[in-house]
Amino acid sequence: MEKNYDKYSPYSIENYGKKMIGLTFRQIYEMCINGRETDNDYISRHADKKYKGGLGNLIEECYFGYKANSSTSADFEEAGVELKVTPYKKTIKGYKAKERLVITMINYMEDFKEHELESSHLWKKIKLMLLVWYLHTHGKNDIDSTIDFVSLFSVPYEDLEIIREDYRKIINKIKCGKAHELSEGDTLYLGACTKGASSKQRRVQPFSDIMAKPRAFSLKNSYMTYVLNHYIIPNKNTYEPIVKQGTESTDFEKYVTEKINRFAGTEFNKLCQIFSVSNKSKNIASTIAFRILGVKSNNAAEFEKAGIALKTIHIGKNGKIREHMSFPAFKYRELAEETWENSTFGNYLRETRFFFVIYKTDTNNVMKLAGSQFWNMPLQDIDGDVHDVWQEMHDIVKNGQIRLTIDDRGHTENNFPKIKHHKISHVRPHAKDKNDCYPLPAGTKLNITSPANISLENTTSYIKHCFWLNNSYIYGQLEERFK
Repeated sequence: MEKNYDKYSPYSIENYGKKMIGLTFRQIYEMCINGRETDNDYISRHADKKYKGGLGNLIEECYFGYKANSSTSADFEEAGVELKVTPYKKTIKGYKAKERLVITMINYMEDFKEHELESSHLWKKIKLMLLVWYLHTHGKNDIDSTIDFVSLFSVPYEDLEIIREDYRKIINKIKCGKAHELSEGDTLYLGACTKGASSKQRRVQPFSDIMAKPRAFSLKNSYMTYVLNHYIIPNKNTYEPIVKQGTESTDFEKYVTEKINRFAGTEFNKLCQIFSVSNKSKNIASTIAFRILGVKSNNAAEFEKAGIALKTIHIGKNGKIREHMSFPAFKYRELAEETWENSTFGNYLRETRFFFVIYKTDTNNVMKLAGSQFWNMPLQDIDGDVHDVWQEMHDIVKNGQIRLTIDDRGHTENNFPKIKHHKISHVRPHAKDKNDCYPLPAGTKLNITSPANISLENTTSYIKHCFWLNNSYIYGQLEERFK
């Protein structure tokens, strides 16, 4: 297979790469060997899900003709182009990046010396990338997936300052001897994701004796989804930005909180009038927040890219938060097959940065905007009580141990993790009605105890539930000015 491209020209590399579109990874390998006997060991090794980067290495070696390596320089060093092969998937809501884009390992002992993004080895990797996208299909090995998009990509100007600030936050945490406290929730677009063959792996850090998990610089899943839908797939509209073109802002979070805080102390009904929002609208409190930020829809470009979750919080006149914080309902079958390290809920909390918009009701029963703050859950809380709740729920479902007690009035009590036993999280229903259910893992069913011999028609599915954060825990995470 002739490697017909100019290694000094990014556009020549891109044009040659585009010839992969429509081919599967297996076909690219077969074109490479050109009729010679297939090396089944090579195929099985690169098709193995445990071989992270296997498909990327196959493209490097079989299509572009250079040996895969772990150099800190760009893959096409002469052209300054980094090759990244990444999957996307089709969902009910459209197309989504399947995972974060891992760029390069963080070297705690060296990277703290690189103070700014543009002087770092990370910059060599992300300055200009050739993104190769393939569609991941559930139940099919990715080696038989088709390559759909091949495109050069450099971080747009409007995203670059946020990525610079993300880089500074990661490096500063290392300098403060807190590499062990790094979390993807610390930052917006650029993350420090865990990377290691085992969750027990640890590495030394320069300014602390505490061993830290191995981590890599990565572009977050939410950012890659935005890149896919707004720079790669043609004819897609972008979301409305909070920071408008021409606005000078070097600290995005400070800019956002200050915009909200300008209206602190304003009555809720007055805000509805100012921003022409009906007080009967759905998600009215969130809508007002987006209007204050200058976004006409409830989708801000920067929030979409960063995976920032806007949550409104209402503190009653008794000084307590009225409601617990809910998350999407989990599917019992999927929960049973997860491990904590790849759990949907655990990953969401690790990766998500929350933007709290707080309203308070005073002693005269008047609700006012109190202000806002950014927050992400501390790692010790995620790996502590939240992990315990997830593990308890996972084991109950996987082992077919869902127990229901139905009294003579038809009231049902289950054995899921309760708020009275856990200070941070618990599990409770999250369904439209009693018929809004998900199926249980194959071979399992509900175990029912009823003194009145009440039974259920269907014991192989159960009403939808989700993980919740306790209202008392959320209150404890708020800045003192809101208490």
